[in-house]
Amino acid sequence: MGKMGYGYGSEFHLLRYLGYHRRRLNLAIEKQTGGRMLDWLDFSFDARGRFPHLDAELKGLEFLPPDFEHVKSAWTQFWPQTGNVPNWDAVGHLQLESHTEFVLVEAKAHASELGSDCGAREEGGRKMIREAFATAIEANAFRSSPEKWLRKYYQCANRLATLHFLMQHNVPSRLVFIYFTGEKWPAGTEQNREPLVCPKDEREWGTSLQEMYDHLGLTKSSVLEERVHRVFLPVCGQSGERAEHLAA
Repeated sequence: MGKMGYGYGSEFHLLRYLGYHRRRLNLAIEKQTGGRMLDWLDFSFDARGRFPHLDAELKGLEFLPPDFEHVKSAWTQFWPQTGNVPNWDAVGHLQLESHTEFVLVEAKAHASELGSDCGAREEGGRKMIREAFATAIEANAFRSSPEKWLRKYYQCANRLATLHFLMQHNVPSRLVFIYFTGEKWPAGTEQNREPLVCPKDEREWGTSLQEMYDHLGLTKSSVLEERVHRVFLPVCGQSGERAEHLAA
């Protein structure tokens, strides 16, 4: 999460849904996953007040309870613990038949948010990240390379690698990408210095998302992708919002 905008941006709209439209948010995720949302985890307090008001997002595997310490230990060998580790816009619990799973949420409000490059230096963790990507790519037969995952769509790539790690360590988890539609960024904001693509609906998100999937070499047939979902939610509550499986 970055600096939150007031009245715009994915962080703002996700907090709106969590605070004022939680039932609608839960129903969209439930429709997508076939489970039932149980609860959402609280963030920690942060005396530095960096995001957004004395709060700190959940990072890495902080959301795991104490009985998963062995998984957290293995995580330190899979992913560098310095720099910017993957952080989550929201984390919840989903009931599926007789077990619960973690729901890890990444939210976007405009297509420009999809793009990012890995900023780690070779001596600062880039080598470990590359190896983690290679493991996830090989295990799922993705048609890409670790070097491509380090560029252009790095954020999505590191979320996929994290999900792969959790699956390999028997931690039931799902990734839910929430794409808001109908966003309007006010003129003069720092993020609006360059033209932003703010999709009006699911169809307008389609081209940008497909470019990302092609770059990452996703196949729509891997076991990993079965646990990756996308949900489209309108910022103004228009009817007809949809949730669908990434591999559908």
